[in-house]
Amino acid sequence: MKKILMAYMVFALSACSSTESIAKLVTINDEKMGIATKTPDELLTVNGSIHAKEVRVDLDGALAPDYVFAHYNEQPTVNNYQRMSLDQLKAFIQKQGHLPGVPTQDMLDREGMDLKAFSLTLLEKIEELSLYLIEQQYQIDTLMQALSKNASDSLQNKTQAPTKNSPKK
Repeated sequence: MKKILMAYMVFALSACSSTESIAKLVTINDEKMGIATKTPDELLTVNGSIHAKEVRVDLDGALAPDYVFAHYNEQPTVNNYQRMSLDQLKAFIQKQGHLPGVPTQDMLDREGMDLKAFSLTLLEKIEELSLYLIEQQYQIDTLMQALSKNASDSLQNKTQAPTKNSPKK
């Protein structure tokens, strides 16, 4: 099937322009096809930009980050996931200069980016961020209620008529 696909690609490309320029553009080594590269390292390696309307990446059993919400709901997770507290996260970022689990610029420069893994990591971080926001909103709501109660109590104390035992000002 790979050979048929490669033959079809070469045929399709050759139909679009002269055979001579296609021969310079396409390389086939060890059943791997390269476009604008002499050393393809995958089934199809392209040294340049690819224009597409859509790209679909199969997850093939990859672990979706639903474990973030499972952990939050105090359910066991397959990978023993633990979300950092905001203080731990702050310390990690100050020390490492990036989010935990996210590749550094140097790593991306050296190794490139696996779209599947990177997309799942970003989704994990979005889910964590959502939980941090939910928790912060709860804290804000609790503080606002306490503030409102204190303000109400204070106003009530000021508007009560003095009793005969109250000290005169």
